[in-house]
Amino acid sequence: MPVKSICVFCGSRPGVDPAYTADAEAMGKGIAAKGWRLVYGAGDVGLMGSVARAAQEAGADTFGVIPAHLVAWEVGKTDLTRYIVTETMHERKKVMFMNSDALVVLPGGAGSLDELFEVLTWRQLGLHQKPIYIVNTNGYWDKLKQLMNHVTTSGFADDSILDFLTWVPDSASALEDYAKRINAS
Repeated sequence: MPVKSICVFCGSRPGVDPAYTADAEAMGKGIAAKGWRLVYGAGDVGLMGSVARAAQEAGADTFGVIPAHLVAWEVGKTDLTRYIVTETMHERKKVMFMNSDALVVLPGGAGSLDELFEVLTWRQLGLHQKPIYIVNTNGYWDKLKQLMNHVTTSGFADDSILDFLTWVPDSASALEDYAKRINAS
C-alpha cells in the first residue's frame, strides 16, 4: 500500500489557546506514527511550524509548499524532505491538494478558511472524493459549523455539503478516523 499523505491547513500564528499548539504537535507526531507523509504550507511559524517540527522529530516525510512572496513572512522551512516554492497562493493550494490523500483543517485564520473553502467547493463540484476533517480543538470551529448550517438552511447550498466535512474534537480523532477509512477500503 502506498504511503498516505495528509494535507494539513492551519494557522501561521499559534493562537491564544495552548491546546491549539498541542493539537498541531499531536497531528505531526500522529502522522509520523502511522508512517504517513505531512503535506502543508512550508512555514516554520505558528501552528504550521509546530505540526512540521513534530512530524520531523518523529521521523515523518514532510512536503512543504510555499509561495515566493511568503518565504520571509512565514519563514520557509527549507529542511523539509521536499520543499517547493510556487509563484502564487492558488498554485500552492493546488500542489498541496494534488499531493495529498486527505485534508485536515486545524485552527487558523483567513488563509486556513480560504484553503478549506477551495477544497470544499471542489468536493461539492465532484472534482474529488478526498475526506476533509475539521479539527475542532476546544470548540475553535463551532461558529464555522453554525455558519455551514446557516448556509444550507438559508438555501445557498444543498444539505449534502455538510456530509463532505468530518468534524472531530482533536487530531487523534482525525487520524483514527482516516486510518479506519483506509482499512475499510
